[in-house]
Amino acid sequence: CLLRPSQPLQRDHFFLTMTMRFCAVLLISLFGGFLPSVALADDTTTTTTTTTTTTAATTTTTTRANQLIQNTRSSNKVVGEFLDEIGFYQSITVTEDSPIYQARSKYQDIEVHTSHHYGKILVLDGVTQLTERDADAYNEMMAHMPMMEHMEPKRVLVIGGGDGYVVSEVLKHPSVEHVDHVELDEDVIKVCQTHFSWGKAWDDPRVTLHVTDGAAFARNAPKGYYDVIIQDSSDPFGWDEDGNEFELPSAVLYTKEHLENLYQALSSDGVLNFQTDTYNLPHDLEDAKEWREKLLEIGFESSRYGSLSISSYPTGQFGFLLCKKINGSGPNLAEVERRFDDMVERGLSTTYYQPKFQEGAFLLPLWVDKYLYGTHEQKGSKLNMKNEL
Repeated sequence: CLLRPSQPLQRDHFFLTMTMRFCAVLLISLFGGFLPSVALADDTTTTTTTTTTTTAATTTTTTRANQLIQNTRSSNKVVGEFLDEIGFYQSITVTEDSPIYQARSKYQDIEVHTSHHYGKILVLDGVTQLTERDADAYNEMMAHMPMMEHMEPKRVLVIGGGDGYVVSEVLKHPSVEHVDHVELDEDVIKVCQTHFSWGKAWDDPRVTLHVTDGAAFARNAPKGYYDVIIQDSSDPFGWDEDGNEFELPSAVLYTKEHLENLYQALSSDGVLNFQTDTYNLPHDLEDAKEWREKLLEIGFESSRYGSLSISSYPTGQFGFLLCKKINGSGPNLAEVERRFDDMVERGLSTTYYQPKFQEGAFLLPLWVDKYLYGTHEQKGSKLNMKNEL
């Protein structure tokens, strides 16, 4: 029931309140789930309406996500990715002449787009792999973090990374004598040789390129041969339009058998770096924990999750597992800084990586740290709240 105000001040407040309520209800009816749930004053009827609207919005999440993607595509030419697990969509506006390259290899769709901000963009099966603007973040960390954890890395194995960026960073270390690069899709290599500046890495005489399956190569690799192994492979799983998970060919590179083969191929003080995606996706964080536990069971004395920032990847965060056969082996920070300074003096500096990351990259949000390394079952924790959503 509405009570008539008895004084002018109350009357003005009354009409202002009613106007605000009317506008709020109108906005909710128009935009539904794109607005947060709002409790208006203490009106029980209005609160019930808001709750009903929110419930209806929840049942149509996929439809609205598709509408959002279509609306974005209609107003701008974009490359984007929708993460159904968390209802997150991210896209990059590309130029009108995009794609500048488009073809189907034996294994996947390959595209090269251009963006005014990000430069050239490599897209495989609709998923952004790297951009000229921020590819340094992922690739420099994947390469230099494990290289700087070894006293004198001479022999290196790189699995995946057909764009050649990781290999080009590995070659900045003067101790390197030989690099075996294993990539399944030769067409990716050819495209990157043409379109990206780091596509010249294979011209270095220290590099031997193997166009073959990474799992088979590791299975037959000589025991104890490599000082550093870097696995820069694509994700093991994908998601269909209905939000169902399916296995990709690269899933074999995440099995316990394959990880055991990598362990055997490493020298006694060898180091493995292994891409593990973002901790902002519950499923990816679960995978990171599972893989870390597998690596420790296999025999690695340490396996730590490192984090990096990269704006072109969904949620802007990505991770890797840095694993060592002997915990505590490798140079101290002062030696890492000396080696880095030597790279800079030789004109081979980095743009993202710096020596302080050898310690700082492993500082994680508390809820991630607890989930990966310790108990996470405390009531009300951020992780539990995420899992309940």
